[in-house]
Amino acid sequence: MNTPTTFKRVWMITGASRGIGARITEAALAHGDAVVATARDAAVIEKRFGAQPGLLAVALDVTDEAQAAQATATALARFGRIDVLVNNAGYGLLGAVEEASADEVRRLYDTNVFGLLNVTRAVLPQMRERRSGHVINISSLGGVRSAAGFGVYCSTKFAVEGITEALHAELAPLGIHATVVEPGYFRTEFLEGQSLVTSPRELADYAATAGAVRERAKQISLNQPGDPVRLAQAMLALVDAQNPPLRLPMGTDTLQAIADKHAFVEAETAAWRGLAASTDYPA
Repeated sequence: MNTPTTFKRVWMITGASRGIGARITEAALAHGDAVVATARDAAVIEKRFGAQPGLLAVALDVTDEAQAAQATATALARFGRIDVLVNNAGYGLLGAVEEASADEVRRLYDTNVFGLLNVTRAVLPQMRERRSGHVINISSLGGVRSAAGFGVYCSTKFAVEGITEALHAELAPLGIHATVVEPGYFRTEFLEGQSLVTSPRELADYAATAGAVRERAKQISLNQPGDPVRLAQAMLALVDAQNPPLRLPMGTDTLQAIADKHAFVEAETAAWRGLAASTDYPA
């Protein structure tokens, strides 16, 4: 019978009932690791994966800080440690920035940003105590560059990027790694109803920009180029690395977005360098 010490790693994965989170859970379990798989409804996880010695399904609404603390305590009681935290829980919001209501924006940030912080704060104390661990925050191609129709969603992923960059600097001296993973379009349920909210307000002035993206999202859903099974295998390689990166793009579409963004920033900075440099006090 497996005991906590027989598992090479213990993962805690939020949003593990479907999509990328479920694929990572499958890969980690198949690799012989233990997984604390969380979702709002733990029964969905139990139904999907069945009873396994290395699987602990835990109900967790990441927006509830007390639940995050309880889920962490439950994980530690079962396995004694958490080696890898994957902050994957989140969803998308489709619509122009002006079309999004204040309530839609707050709810999105509550899950994608504040929820990530709730779980991270709950898990880090035992990683600091052991001077070991790896925090992996799932961002997006939208954390590399924003775009019409996904502006508010992308802003949450820009926040995740900034949080992870700071964590990387703060945790490295303690022997803990922090990585932000930037998946492009992967063939999951992300563009379907459970993972994507569409703002009901539509303004005609945005028909050619955010409106066109609304239609495009319907066309590419479940036809995305990225393979989530291969992404999950790449995550295993990531946690095996002795010196994991701060940022890890996933998919050729994200790689292209990074190249395009860098080229745009370089050209625009060069064009406006004179004005930018003119704002210092004279030497």
